[in-house]
Amino acid sequence: MFTGLVEGVGRIRQVLRRGRDRVLVVESLFDIQPCRVGDSVSVSGVCLTVTREQDRVLHMDVSYESLSRSTLGGLKPGDRVNLERALRLSDRLGGHLVSGHVDGVGRIVKKEPREESWLVGVEMEKALSRYTVEKGSIAIDGISLTINHCRDGYVEVNIIPQTGRETTLLQKERGQAVNIETDLIGKYIERLLPEKGREEAEKKTSSITMEGLREQGFLG
Repeated sequence: MFTGLVEGVGRIRQVLRRGRDRVLVVESLFDIQPCRVGDSVSVSGVCLTVTREQDRVLHMDVSYESLSRSTLGGLKPGDRVNLERALRLSDRLGGHLVSGHVDGVGRIVKKEPREESWLVGVEMEKALSRYTVEKGSIAIDGISLTINHCRDGYVEVNIIPQTGRETTLLQKERGQAVNIETDLIGKYIERLLPEKGREEAEKKTSSITMEGLREQGFLG
C-alpha cells in the first residue's frame, strides 16, 4: 500500500525481456535507502517487487498483466519514473490509500499554466468515471491528486510547484499516456451495493455521488 506522495524520480537503465514479461532496471536519483530485496516500490503508480538492489539500482520484475494495464511496457532506457516505497503502518497518510494496482491508462489532453501551478486534464475509460467525484482523490502516475472537475471519461487536476518539481508529470506533453488508479474506497462501496444498484451503476458508468450513496442507504 502507498500514499501517492512520490519520494523522488528514477531513471530507466535497462529493460530486459523475459518472454511476455519484463525486468526493469531503475536507478534511483535520490537516496531510496533502506530498500531491500522483497520490498514493494511504486513505479509511476505500479506496485513492483524489488528482486535485486545495489547502489540505488533496483531490479524489478513486471508481469504481462501489469504491462497490459499500464504504461510500463513503453518504457525505454533514459525514461524517468516516479518512485515511492511502500507505506509503513507508523507513517502519516499524507495522500490517500493507493494500492499500486493500476486500473487503466489515460491520456493528457490539457496542460495549462495557472499562476505558478498547472491545470492538467486527462481522458480515460468512461467506465472508470463512476469512481471519480469532484474533490475526491485519484492517482495519476502514482501521484495522489485531488480532482478539481470530472465528467464521463475525463478528470482535471491541479499540479502545484512542489509536485511539479518532484515528479515526472509536468515533463509529459499533451497526448502522452499516464497510469490511472481510481479511489479504492469507491470500488469497495460499489461492491457492497445491492445487485440491482450495482447493475445500474455499471450501466450509467457515472460518478458515485453523495446523493447516490444516500439513495442506496449508505448515508443518513
